Amino acid sequence: MGNSFGHLFRITTFGESHGGGVGVVIDGCPPRLEISAAEIQQELDRRRPGQSKITTPRKETDTGEIVSGVFEGKTLGTPITILVRNKDTRPQDYNEMQQKYRPSHADATYDAKYGIRNWQGGGRSSARETIGRVAAGAIAKKILSQVAGVEIIGYVKRIKDLESVVDANTVTLAQVESNIVRCPDLECAQRMIELIEQTGASGDSIGGVVECVARNVPKGLGEPVFDKLEADLAKGVMSLPASKGFEIGSGFAGTLLTGSDHNDEFYTDATGDVRTVTNRSGGIQGGIANGENIILRVAFKPTATIRKEQRTVTNLGEETMLAAKGRHDPCVLPRAVPMVEAMVALVLCDHLLRHQGQCHTLKLPQ
Repeated sequence: MGNSFGHLFRITTFGESHGGGVGVVIDGCPPRLEISAAEIQQELDRRRPGQSKITTPRKETDTGEIVSGVFEGKTLGTPITILVRNKDTRPQDYNEMQQKYRPSHADATYDAKYGIRNWQGGGRSSARETIGRVAAGAIAKKILSQVAGVEIIGYVKRIKDLESVVDANTVTLAQVESNIVRCPDLECAQRMIELIEQTGASGDSIGGVVECVARNVPKGLGEPVFDKLEADLAKGVMSLPASKGFEIGSGFAGTLLTGSDHNDEFYTDATGDVRTVTNRSGGIQGGIANGENIILRVAFKPTATIRKEQRTVTNLGEETMLAAKGRHDPCVLPRAVPMVEAMVALVLCDHLLRHQGQCHTLKLPQ
């Protein structure tokens, strides 16, 4: 089953969109880490629905309950369980989808695989599942920050054909959170907001790209050959709902360059550390972090559930039409930002713990 992710820092998410609740079990978190429900809630609030006029109007506080693994504000080293109870459910909005498959959604494929599905809001295939990832990501971020000073910042790079100009090396969280679309380029952000509003009003949806930077990542993270750092990052972010593409560093644009143009030449800085002049590798070479900023991008498709009428079939194979009901984001990008950050944090935290047990700097008894 594909409900767990990670090796040493391992998470298992649970729950359905319109069930009793959703959440996560985190195994492998080191003991004595100070963590509070408020810290986790801060990340959940960035992901929750109903936070602005361009997101789904579903009203959920998404209040996280720490059920196990934390005592007197510190982790115990035992499994941590975080639960978020569903409150504002409207399963009746999905009655028509009990038989009719939503185009480009997981309805048909879940039926094909399991022979049964929770048709209320998509059940397990709903992006509401990512609550558990974001909650676990808050803890992973805390570990990364305390152990290595790692900082992870995601932001909306593009909505449809509106592309922002953002310097990944200097962008701040305050800039990202300064507007409801989470784009640090304020002029472009306003145009993005207007486009999302117009698209939603017409009953349609649009997609775009989230860019994410991880700074101060220790050199050496990554486990070649099959667990290369960029490979695990790709798996992590591509497991997010609606994700359709992944790039790191120069990405596909790098294919237009020659080797002499693309290579990141080395130099030694004032501290004697080996650095690269450019960063077209995106902070990873040979599947291993090289100490430069890790910069990646994730493409998200337009939201599948839309109010415009489209051709589809029923679960009996009968051709029909569907104009979907329910409350859905006209664009998933603003709420996808904390999801991408969470998956990057989970991968880096897992690799940090794995690296500490394998790196050449580990002092063995003589």
